[in-house]
Formats: sequence, structure tokens, C-alpha cells
Amino acid sequence: MDTSLTVDQVRLTPILIADPPLLNTQGVHQPYTPRLIVEVITRGGVVGVGETYGDGKYLELAQPLADALPGRPITDMNGLFALADDVCGESHNTETRVDAGGLRGAQTVDKLRLSIVSAFEVAFLDALGKHRGEPVHALLGGKVRDAVDYSAYLFYRWAQHPDGAHPAVQDDGWGAALDPAGVVAQARRFADTYGFRSFKLKGGVFPPDEEIAAIRALAEEFPGQPLRLDPNGAWSVETSLYVAERLAGVLEYLEDPASGTDLMARVSAGTSVPLATNMCVTAVPEIAEAFRRDAVQVVLSDHHYWGGLRRTQELAAICRAFGVGLSMHSNTHLGISLAAMTHVAATVPNLDYACDSHYPWQTEDVITVRHTFEDGHLTVSDAPGLGVELDREALAALHRRWAEDDGTMRERDDAAAMRTARPDWVRPPLPRW
Repeated sequence: MDTSLTVDQVRLTPILIADPPLLNTQGVHQPYTPRLIVEVITRGGVVGVGETYGDGKYLELAQPLADALPGRPITDMNGLFALADDVCGESHNTETRVDAGGLRGAQTVDKLRLSIVSAFEVAFLDALGKHRGEPVHALLGGKVRDAVDYSAYLFYRWAQHPDGAHPAVQDDGWGAALDPAGVVAQARRFADTYGFRSFKLKGGVFPPDEEIAAIRALAEEFPGQPLRLDPNGAWSVETSLYVAERLAGVLEYLEDPASGTDLMARVSAGTSVPLATNMCVTAVPEIAEAFRRDAVQVVLSDHHYWGGLRRTQELAAICRAFGVGLSMHSNTHLGISLAAMTHVAATVPNLDYACDSHYPWQTEDVITVRHTFEDGHLTVSDAPGLGVELDREALAALHRRWAEDDGTMRERDDAAAMRTARPDWVRPPLPRW
């Protein structure tokens, strides 16, 4: 075995990155959100990087895996999953619980573990690509497209975080978007700045008729361009069907209008509007029932959820076999994750819809050169590995912010952030409407 491909050490760096006051059905984004940067250093001196969620529950699983990796080859990606099973605990010892931050449906330790493994797998692939002088997409079988389309991700939002949220957070200059006019203005800026040609609105914030009006205003401003609405499971079956009826022929798809496979199946049976999900299908055991019941027609993949880039390709093959559409979900990611998304998206033949991305909202990064959207897409890098380089000064500064935080920002909690502005706020039960 080539010992230069053996892991010598692993560095884990938790950070806090600035996040705007974006609203969703469970509250508002905090001024800072946690991320975890993974560096895998080989005995040959090559550094591979990965990125994932940085809340404490992820850090607790990441550390034992990092400790167990030295001496193992970066080519053994199947073994990485087996190792994670051994050192990160078995799922039957941890009860299922609802995820209040990621809005990804029922969450188990299995899902948490996959979100950690994904960052290590990406780091392995990045290091291997750098070692061989090949881009990650070549390691995944080769690209089938030279550019990947992305969609503008629109949010209802405040102009700035409320007084008392955090003294260091400044107005980001975007202004408020709390009605159809504000949403359209936001979309116009995204279109003019980045060339986006499709638009997704995060809903579940205001009563459904107000969000219907916002989508119709977008359709008038951008005739013929794809539109999506995602209320994160905030609606009942009846409300979901009401919205679908009024937006039939307007929406490209309706994402997670109701919560869970059973309710989504009932909505699907009553409308011709395609339903998408990143909540009721986020792991392999959830696929069979959702597909059997035709609960969803589009799955939004996310390599953090599924365990990495190769398992994202496996999901794509399953969707292709069952005639289910495919796109990509976005979290509050930085440039490492966006690069990983773009590489795997470039290899998937059945990428049926433009991918989501929060990236334009993020004003901070840990890479030396930010990604640039042009005409609504990213060009796929042919540089070795992911094609990104760590900005060590930025990484150190964002880690200092994490280290100096009193603990309130190290766990994403949209309801707690909302209570800064509205002390009586209680996370609403689902369905909200």
C-alpha cells in the first residue's frame, strides 16, 4: 500500500459564521450559525477538507471518528462507514427525536452519524484528488455537465437582527422582505446579481394566502420561470390542497407542504402539482414507503444527510429507477460544501431541477476564493480535488468567535432567536395552518 495515502492526522475546527435574520416556520436564523471544518492530512502531506454541521451533537460524534482515522488509507471509503458505526455508537441506543434546527423531519443518531461521515468522505476525496492530480468529479466517474444550475433561495426576512441579538452583528444591506413586494425585490436583486432563472421561497411564515400572493407576484415579475414554495411541513392536508389548487400551473413543485410521508401521500393523491421533499425522505429506510405511496415526485438530495457524495449518486440511481425527480437541498453551507455539491451534481445524469443554495446569503467563508454564480450556474472545477483552498486566517478568526462565544450560538435554535425579538414566542406545533 502507498503509505503516502495513509491518514496521518485529522483536524476538527468548529466555527461560527454570520447568518442573516431569515425567517421560517419555526423562528428566525440566529446571528451566527455553527459549522464544522474537517481536515484530513495524509502521511504524504496532502490536506483534504470537508464541512458539515457544527452543533454539539455533531461534534460529539466527529471527535471519536477523527481519533480513529490515523493509520487508515484515504482510499478506504467503505471502511469509513464501518468505522463510524463502531466508534460513534449504535442507533438502537439512542431514541429518535425531532430535529428543531435543521427542519429535516425525524432525526436519529444514524442520521447524525451520516452527516459527520459525509464531511470525512468529502475530505478523503479531496485529498485523493489532490494526490492524483484529478478533480473529485473524476473520482466519482466523470462529469456529465460542465456547469450546474442553481436556484435563488428567497426568504421572508427582517432588515437586521433585533436589538440584543448580538452586539457585533451589522445590517447586511438587503433590507426587509415581509410582503410580496419585498420578496419580488429580493428576487430581482438575485436575478440581476447572479443571473438566477428559478426561484424558491421559504414559506410557512405567514398565513397561506399571503404566501400565495407572493408566488403570484413572482410569476408576474418573472413570467415562465420556475417557482417553488417550501413551508417546511407547516400546513395540514386541507391547507396544502388549498394552496396547490390556487398555484396549479404556477409552481414547478411544492416542497414539503405537510409533515411526514403519510400526510404527504394524502396531499399527493389530491393534486397534480409535483411534491418535493427534504424532510420525509432523508435516509434509505424512508425511501420505500414514500415511493410506494407516491408521496413525493421529487427528492431533494443533500450529501450531508445521505453520508457523502457516493451515496448521493446511489440515491440518484434509485430515483432514476423509480421515475422520481431529483434536485439538491441546501443548508447554511460555506464554499467547501458548495464545491462538493457541485462536483457530485456534475456526475448525476438525472439532475432534473436546479439545486438550492444558501451561499449568496453567506458573507463569510473559509476558502481563499469565493464561488461566483454566473447566469444562475457554477462552472464545474477541473482543478485537483474540490478545487478550493482553505483561508487559514479566516478559519482561525471564525474559530475564535466560536471559542469566545458564551454557548448561546453554538447550537442552532431558531425559536430562541425569535424570542430575542418576541419573548412570548413559542415554536408552533405542526401543522401550523
